[in-house]
Amino acid sequence: MSYVEMPGARVPIRMWTDPATVEDVAIRQLQNVATLPWIKGLAVMPDVHYGKGATVGSVIAMHGAVCPAAVGVDIGCGMSAVKTSLTANDLPGDLSRLRSKIEQAIPVGRGMHDEMVDPARVFGFPAEGWDDFWDRFDGVADAVKFRRERATKQMGTLGGGNHYIELLVDEQGVVWLTLHSGSRNIGKELAEYHIGEAQKLPHNQGLIDRDLAVFVSETPQMAAYRNDLYWAQEYAKYNRAIMMGLFKEVIRKEFRKARVAFEPEISCHHNYVAEERYEGMDLLVTRKGAIRAGSGDYGIIPGSMGTGSYIVRGLGNEASFNSASHGAGRKMSRNAAKRRFSTRDLEEQTRGVECRKDSGVVDEIPGAYKSIEKVIDQQSDLVEVVAKLKQVICVKG
Repeated sequence: MSYVEMPGARVPIRMWTDPATVEDVAIRQLQNVATLPWIKGLAVMPDVHYGKGATVGSVIAMHGAVCPAAVGVDIGCGMSAVKTSLTANDLPGDLSRLRSKIEQAIPVGRGMHDEMVDPARVFGFPAEGWDDFWDRFDGVADAVKFRRERATKQMGTLGGGNHYIELLVDEQGVVWLTLHSGSRNIGKELAEYHIGEAQKLPHNQGLIDRDLAVFVSETPQMAAYRNDLYWAQEYAKYNRAIMMGLFKEVIRKEFRKARVAFEPEISCHHNYVAEERYEGMDLLVTRKGAIRAGSGDYGIIPGSMGTGSYIVRGLGNEASFNSASHGAGRKMSRNAAKRRFSTRDLEEQTRGVECRKDSGVVDEIPGAYKSIEKVIDQQSDLVEVVAKLKQVICVKG
């Protein structure tokens, strides 16, 4: 489909979904964003739903300003995927041992490594820039500097919520590895600190929603936020790269006879800010629950823990600011999912997937998410499908 345009106070709201299917609270959030004096465009992806600060599945293009709450607290959250030389025929009938090996190699939930992972020992890890990255920690906000040790030990860990590690098979029977995570606690604390700082600034006092407080260009507050934002985005990228290296090592050891080969990694943020140019203007584009889908850009659009994922290639549609959805998107809140579904429902909806099936992950049940197939269909002018994957192992925190 192409987009549907809704009127907004300063810019139209371009929606790649039927506005009638979007919750009223999410529509109000979008309308509020469209009132910001600095806004130059607003695109809404088919996985749109209500979020803290700003709507998940929104692409906000502003000139000379950025809203830290619109980026979200998991700065740099995103996906990585790797195609392997394994096929479904190489996999054992019982996948529980392999799932256990993955969980042993990569801490999940609140877990962390006993000490910082040595990148030199991580298979295929691109270590260039690693030392400079950690040297730049000295330049982040003083409020989080006491978290350095925790940040080093959480590097290469999954976290909880909707973060996961999966082993999947495509329609040709080829095995893929994917994972979803972000900047862990250090990104969260940096985000919360800067959101608080933005809300104190005089130019934000008359906003319709205090969560839409912005930093503006050529101010020390903006410079400090962008420094910390880009550092956290880099943390998230390194975090996924280390986890993928550890994941590959598990696969290499478990399938020694197959001499597994791995194709180049596909990696994309979906909670981040990028400097991009549209219609002759230099803009700060915030994607909250959206991936970049410039012409030829590869991306990953996952469903839920029982419905698979898509590898896509961007079509470069500037109406969406070269963006696409970041996943299926929730159709109900976590609390609503817990009230509605049971562990028996979870077992039924994840049949055939080696994964947790206990009450701790009921809020991640496939029934709590929109149809990934419909979401993909609604953005046929934004991306083309390269591969459709179905998970056989899903690790959650």
